[in-house]
Amino acid sequence: MWILPLVGYIGSIVGFGFMTLAIASGLYYLSELVEEHTVVAKRFLSKLIYSIMVLQLLLCAVDRFPFWLTVLGIFSHFIYLGNMRRFPFVKLTDPLFLTSCGLVLINHYVWFKHFSHRQERAYQNYSYYDTPDIPSFTEIASYFGLCVWLVPFALFVSLSASDNILPTMGSEASSSSSASVGGGGSSGREKKGLAKALVDNIRGAIAGVGAVTGLKKPEDRL
Repeated sequence: MWILPLVGYIGSIVGFGFMTLAIASGLYYLSELVEEHTVVAKRFLSKLIYSIMVLQLLLCAVDRFPFWLTVLGIFSHFIYLGNMRRFPFVKLTDPLFLTSCGLVLINHYVWFKHFSHRQERAYQNYSYYDTPDIPSFTEIASYFGLCVWLVPFALFVSLSASDNILPTMGSEASSSSSASVGGGGSSGREKKGLAKALVDNIRGAIAGVGAVTGLKKPEDRL
């Protein structure tokens, strides 16, 4: 067969493109939703962090998850909780924010290594008459989704860079006075979520590449 594998490759590329667009649209919508309901989002994220910490304690006590890895996971969520003190604004150079980013990668690595070693040990001691006591792919994926990636992903969607904070009362007064004298002018830059800014930057980059290559006119919108 020659044509069918080619169709498979083309279909995979098209499917990946649609999936990427769907994820970008979802991030954009969630970011705007958080901007409109900041108080509700902060309350929801705080309760979510505490719930996951309790869930990790239950997994350690009942399912005998590793103690020190559980301590690392709870400590990581405690650090994530520190980002809520100035919600939804965050400094990208804030040590607490940078520590949170590092803990996300560390948690992913140590838990991936733990489940991999557990499967290797189970299959080494596996016999034909025994059923290996290992978590399924669905259980592992659910743990990573809920206990490792959910809170960092929610914070990424919800937090806004401090460079885009709305102007203070003093700056608003000065901008309004200058607007009344000059007959126009903007009141300042609006806040923008990290996910929303990322999507806008990617759209701008794609539009720039299209303009350079001649695929679209510079005045056309993406």
